[in-house]
Amino acid sequence: MSTFLLTERKFERTLNRIIAEAKPGDEFEAWVFDDRKSRKAAEEALAKKGVKARIRSAYKPLLYAFLEEIDLAGIAAIEIRYPVHEAAPQNRFRLECYPLAAMVGERAISFVARNDGAFHYDVRLTGANGGSRELQVFAPNRVHDDAAGESAVSPTGWIRRAGDAKGERLVTDFEEVYDAAMGAIAARDWGDKEPFFEELNIRVEFPAEDEALHVGDEVVSLREALHEDLYFSGIEFFTRKTGRAFTARTLRPGQIVPEVVQGSEVALRIETRSFTTGFIPSPDQPLDTATAPLSAEQIASELTAIGGKSFAATARSGRQVKATYVVGSDIPVMISGGQHANETTGVVGALRASKFLAKRPGAHFTLAPSENPDGYALHQRLRQDNPRHMSHAARYTALGDDLEYRSAENAGPFLFEKAIRLEAQAMSGARLHVNLHGYPSHEWTRPLSGYVPRNFAMWTVPKGFFLIVRYHKGWDEPARSLTEAVTQHLARIPGLLEMNAQQIALFETHAGETGFEMINGFPCLVSLDERNSAPVTLITEYPDETIYDDLFVAGHTAQCETVLAAYEAWQEIMKDSPAAT
Repeated sequence: MSTFLLTERKFERTLNRIIAEAKPGDEFEAWVFDDRKSRKAAEEALAKKGVKARIRSAYKPLLYAFLEEIDLAGIAAIEIRYPVHEAAPQNRFRLECYPLAAMVGERAISFVARNDGAFHYDVRLTGANGGSRELQVFAPNRVHDDAAGESAVSPTGWIRRAGDAKGERLVTDFEEVYDAAMGAIAARDWGDKEPFFEELNIRVEFPAEDEALHVGDEVVSLREALHEDLYFSGIEFFTRKTGRAFTARTLRPGQIVPEVVQGSEVALRIETRSFTTGFIPSPDQPLDTATAPLSAEQIASELTAIGGKSFAATARSGRQVKATYVVGSDIPVMISGGQHANETTGVVGALRASKFLAKRPGAHFTLAPSENPDGYALHQRLRQDNPRHMSHAARYTALGDDLEYRSAENAGPFLFEKAIRLEAQAMSGARLHVNLHGYPSHEWTRPLSGYVPRNFAMWTVPKGFFLIVRYHKGWDEPARSLTEAVTQHLARIPGLLEMNAQQIALFETHAGETGFEMINGFPCLVSLDERNSAPVTLITEYPDETIYDDLFVAGHTAQCETVLAAYEAWQEIMKDSPAAT
């Protein structure tokens, strides 16, 4: 497939424009999408011109008010009254100040909904002596139809000059580059045949540094937020073009790849490209103590070492999905990881557990540790520039779909990766599929499309290691027994319950109830759901997308122990069942 350039352009940096246009004696406040260092440097440059300016963050303005302006010395309690707008989720502005509750030390903090929809926070600070003071923190937003044609309340730039209490919207470079990208994609005639391209590459240079918040894995990253907004807005554009619902995961546009890198200027280049076919090499790691995602070469060699009967499927690019079938007298279990390729602890956990199981007399299982090799290769590539970003562009396959939603009936000539699961089940007859997943270990936002990720609101902030158990009609008792046994086992892993408790408490403060059932200290969703071919599917969800070092080891240890516990429990649960044979 030949390269086609959709657009290439540069943008004036908003801070440069503000500095250039300011005149001696001017006074104003501005809100922009820039990192703290850049905003401070702009204030200093303006001061040298005789301009009195305060430049604040348009992204997470309350959080930055506490980071930069609000003095908490002597403060014992904080009350935040946040707006609730009819065009946004009820908890939208409570989420926007996440993870503030974990950043104020031992001080009591409470959030109270304010139903007038006005874009500001009212903050009451109460001292240890009982005295209090109040302040208002402006949160510039606009109500608009977003790139998907949906009504949204989104942060925006703003400028408020001395004597003008209201101010006006300031269209920033951050917003301009996003609008230009979506405009260029919308202007292209893509035809009517899916997939529309092999790779749609959206390269953005943006001069903003990430800022760690020193709460878990939390980080403020404008570049990551822009990646997420561009990727999912691209998905939504093609979803609408093809007449699907926004909840559908069968769209096959091709691989949409925003590469948002740090640079000295603001620049955009969009082109279609041929997909890649290789992997980026990296050194092997000791499996049990791997501190980062494994290389594709090591995944293949570890799989070979486990033994069994090898089988494979081919992804769109020609990369191989490799698997093995270990045959024994036990009741069979399917094990898989990497369906969403930016969720990487499951790949290591599946290999670790299977390596152990292979030594067990009678072991009987299939293993496909990395089901989405095209996504995995993209994740390797995106990590070269931004290792701490979620990189959801690597979530789906090179077709652009979620392989779980691909079936022999709807795939046509595009069965590709999904064939590995169908063959695994046909070979083994397994009634249990242990499917290892992860999700963001820090906040996930889409600031230019309503802030909260559409259709993924439950994933926007971490809430511990949790399990999703789906079962077919008549399989509720085995599913319940499995969940109980696995959570009992996981509760014995040092530190895991503590991590859950901390993340769930912070989640509930900023987002509300998890909506999950708590079983032995683990959030669980156990439900009748016949979308999967196996009668019982155990899905893990570990907050892992951007973790490394000891946190990564803890993640794949939890995944490994889940597989081992599920395998052992399934033998006991099914030993007297006619369905076991």
